[in-house]
Amino acid sequence: LQPTHPIDVAARIKAPVLGLYGAKDGGIPVASLDRLKAALAAAGNTRSEIVVYPDAEHGFHADYRPSYNEKAAQDAFAKLLAWFRKNGAGA
Repeated sequence: LQPTHPIDVAARIKAPVLGLYGAKDGGIPVASLDRLKAALAAAGNTRSEIVVYPDAEHGFHADYRPSYNEKAAQDAFAKLLAWFRKNGAGA
């Protein structure tokens, strides 16, 4: 089986996407996120947002992990709530 990555299907994604990533995540290179942003934009998906936190690692939201980054996690959660409201998923 071959996994499908977001960049592989970006041209077919019609719904807005919010991505919250850590720049220090060794499994997700920042260059691939730049390509994803460009692919979404090229497909006309202008409501998507890809946010990269420069000092955050993989799992920066998880307060039980050594990679937890409180500042990035709080900002990301606020962005998530705002994004849901903006895209019709908030109360």
